[in-house]
Amino acid sequence: MSNAAMAEQVAKKPGFLAALDQSGGSTPGALKLYGIPETAYSGDAEMFKLMHEMRVRMMTSPAFTGAKVIATILFERTMDGDVKGKPVPSFLWEDRQVVPFLKVDKGLEAENDGVSLMKPIGGLDELLARAVKLGVYGTKMRSTINLANRGGIAAIAKQQFEIGAQIAAHGLMPILEPEVLIKSPEKGAAEAILRDELTKGVDALPAGRQVMLKVTIPEVPDFYASLIAHPKVARVVALSGGYSRAEADKKLAQNHGMIASFSRALVEELKVSMSDADFNAALGQAIDEIFQASTVKTEAASTAGTR
Repeated sequence: MSNAAMAEQVAKKPGFLAALDQSGGSTPGALKLYGIPETAYSGDAEMFKLMHEMRVRMMTSPAFTGAKVIATILFERTMDGDVKGKPVPSFLWEDRQVVPFLKVDKGLEAENDGVSLMKPIGGLDELLARAVKLGVYGTKMRSTINLANRGGIAAIAKQQFEIGAQIAAHGLMPILEPEVLIKSPEKGAAEAILRDELTKGVDALPAGRQVMLKVTIPEVPDFYASLIAHPKVARVVALSGGYSRAEADKKLAQNHGMIASFSRALVEELKVSMSDADFNAALGQAIDEIFQASTVKTEAASTAGTR
């Protein structure tokens, strides 16, 4: 696999990231939305098998290619699985021209100081080494922010950048994801503090190192323009965060240079009971709509950095 080609695609190609990284506690909910209730399976092995089948159905759909889906974020079990006899990362890049990323966090601590830090990530170096061997390009890790507490948000940023450095040491591109919850009663104020802390963090990165940032679509359009234009930020992507696809697309389209990294908003209309034709049509429409929201304002991005 060519890291240079992947890097070029992730940083510059029009398109968006598909987040197929539901894990652990979020998997039953994802399956339920897909039309598979918890009564249809017994235990984690059956649950993850069904989830993998859904993801394979998406990854093999005609619309799921690098023409619009420039990258995808995988759950660890998905990375270790196969598609049509190939390891998933190899299939994505070689057959679909989609850059593979890996979710590496292990969930969240209880909220403290208005935020939830990531739990310790045991065995991270071993996981990263395995990801490199499988041809994964980068990683993603999520923590959450509920209140505009400067100390809490500073701790979130510190943890994200510290683990990001560990990830970069393996030659992988880290996506830092400090998610401001869309139901936060102090969302705009929290975003202002977060932008300050992220700016400090990227300013302090060593020469030649970049990160990607995954953030909630901000209250103020183009609020992250300075980070989008920052030379040490490869790309800024947006999570859907619980917004419907229509609402997420509308909000995203107001932010120049920001592209989608949607999960729930991507799959909200997909059902296990659909025929392959209907499934592919629904997924294709979702991909088209998210692609449009991610690219409709790209031409103005070069002037947005001073806003």
